[in-house]
Amino acid sequence: MARVLVVLAFGSPAVARAQNLLNSSEKPSSAASPAASSPSAAPSWHSYAASSPSYEPPAEASGKNQLTFVPAAGGSTDIGVAVGYFTALTRNQTGYVPYVWNLESAGLVSFGLKNGNVDLPYIDVFAKLTVPRLGGQPLDLEVRPSFTDEQALYYYGMGNASSATLPAGQSLTYLQYARIHPSLLTDVRVKVVDHVGAIAGTRFTESSLAIPADSKLGQDLRTGSPEVKGLIGPTAPSLVALLIYGLQVDTRDSEVTPHRGTFDEAKVHLSPGGIPSLPYRYGEASLNLRGYLPLGSHVTLAGRIIGDVLFGSPPMAELPRFEDTYFGGDIRGVPAQRYYGKVKIISNLEVRARLFDFHALSKPMSFGVEAFFDSGRVWADTRPHPELDGTGIGLKYGTGGGVRLTSGTAFVLRADLAWSPDAIPIGAYVTAGEMF
Repeated sequence: MARVLVVLAFGSPAVARAQNLLNSSEKPSSAASPAASSPSAAPSWHSYAASSPSYEPPAEASGKNQLTFVPAAGGSTDIGVAVGYFTALTRNQTGYVPYVWNLESAGLVSFGLKNGNVDLPYIDVFAKLTVPRLGGQPLDLEVRPSFTDEQALYYYGMGNASSATLPAGQSLTYLQYARIHPSLLTDVRVKVVDHVGAIAGTRFTESSLAIPADSKLGQDLRTGSPEVKGLIGPTAPSLVALLIYGLQVDTRDSEVTPHRGTFDEAKVHLSPGGIPSLPYRYGEASLNLRGYLPLGSHVTLAGRIIGDVLFGSPPMAELPRFEDTYFGGDIRGVPAQRYYGKVKIISNLEVRARLFDFHALSKPMSFGVEAFFDSGRVWADTRPHPELDGTGIGLKYGTGGGVRLTSGTAFVLRADLAWSPDAIPIGAYVTAGEMF
């Protein structure tokens, strides 16, 4: 079932002041100008200076801190009633795009009943510190600790051809298992040349699984084929240490609501493993290509293609995921943990239209709509396994539409409804930020 959040935003978003040192295509928009701050001025997503002056810190820079707070509420039949928040403390200063530093956090906890007692089936909280221009250089730092406790994860089997049909007499709990995973991510992005940055970082994740013996996953551990048992791998509590390397190319005119340009990333994650405290020895190679094409001043055609390959012996928890999202999260309408595999291909196509601008809560705002089509496929392993993946195209897809509320130049509220042959019965998504 889809997890649905209802969010309300309070506070002022960060204001862009000057060009981005890693991407000269992003410059101050008219929404950030003094004229745009007046009630009669309409915000603009894409009004940028035509020239690309080199960055020079102003002789006298004024700055202030801005606080944003976004409460959230929602839930589903899987996780019960959920409450949470989004918040950010941003240091803005003249001459810095998009800010001097930003400290944000989000959390969600759900409440349900289990055997007549109050249960917490889902807890997720993170904090993220982002510092552009670390030490005054074209270098971005990101530090992100997080904690997640998921008591209602789903496992349908391995591969693209796994079945969602329950055995006679079984309920959805037959498909469930639990995982607790605190994590710490640190990475830096440094300018190579304009628009091109190098990425280096580390990620430490501790993982603990709880697998009921009579569940689908428990049965596959005991009686599954050698291929399936090998893909599941060890299930004891473990620690994974990843080394992260990559390159990115960024020519977008805006990080928040891009109207033209590209944002492409190639990454490699390596886990040396091989010792008792770090048992998993594996790697991940991914290519994430995003493009934005203006179809007039208020309409954008946005597209994304992802290729992701896990090699070696990764933990089972990584098989339904791409970075911090599930395969089903990237294909709206498909349940989050519906498909598990080492190889994934995902594509997204969106038509985004800005309908009108207005002024509310002392901020310029825009309202828009979009239509989308998402598709993708997984393969259980890097070697052919037709018994797990099938022999046809096997495309998984979802389609639908949604609305967008843009506040200033730094906050987007996204609400989508999606239909898919895999949907139960429909996917609903409400969150902050564009999907890509």
